[in-house]
Amino acid sequence: MALLLPSPHVTYPSSSSISHTQLNSNCSLSSFSFQRTLYSSRRLQPQLTVASHLCTTTATTTTTVDTSLLNVAEAFSEDQLWAASCLRVRSFYNFAPTVYAVHDHKRDLAEREFEALKERVAGKREGFRRVSCINATLPLSELSSFSDDLCAECKFSDNGEDRVVVGTLDLNQCLRLPDEITGMKPEGIGADFLRAYLSNVCVAQELHRNGLGYLLVAKSKSVAQDWGITDLYVHVAIDNEPAKNLYMKSSFVYENDEPAWRARFLDRPRRLLLWTGLPGTQL
Repeated sequence: MALLLPSPHVTYPSSSSISHTQLNSNCSLSSFSFQRTLYSSRRLQPQLTVASHLCTTTATTTTTVDTSLLNVAEAFSEDQLWAASCLRVRSFYNFAPTVYAVHDHKRDLAEREFEALKERVAGKREGFRRVSCINATLPLSELSSFSDDLCAECKFSDNGEDRVVVGTLDLNQCLRLPDEITGMKPEGIGADFLRAYLSNVCVAQELHRNGLGYLLVAKSKSVAQDWGITDLYVHVAIDNEPAKNLYMKSSFVYENDEPAWRARFLDRPRRLLLWTGLPGTQL
């Protein structure tokens, strides 16, 4: 299982020129960062993507890992932010075999997300009071036997130990996400300081069904409580059953849904807005 959310106005300062890529057709909806570009041999047709996806996979088998070795925590080093950016590209984009210089295109997308992610985490994105990148990581030795690709693309060094980012999401303290349904709670003065949204949620497809998505969401709720957040939101595609099941398991409930005309106008799947309250916040 893997989750994610795109909104070019939030993620990339200049994301209108992403080239030769196609958003993974198995991605439904649950995070915000990428702009989709449909590739053809004759021309590129840039289109805006959604702000919240869950990516599912058609694979029938996944690998079970020792979750006692898992570390789910906020990411601060550039090395780890880069690894998270690479996982997001790996999770949300599917490159056709005929694409020329595919590795260059993947790196270009990762660099765009990396620069945007650093900007958000550093508090330099207008409209966002605070953003945290939360990653799930495992030791390289736990993964190297079955996924050289994942290890090569999403590896980083932590105090001399090689680890791999296998899941990631963003926690965004803000009043609203661009081009998304706005949450209604809480109301009144200071609401923008008490509301947060999840975005860019994804888990490496090899490790689906290990509960990593649930652990990422649980950690984000803990961090949000430390920030004083009282109301946490996530957007999810209306037909994305795996994502809805994950969030409902994490105590999210329905609050609102996007009008069909708006989804058509933005050329994306229609989505729901889910909400959960966070008791015992530390203001």
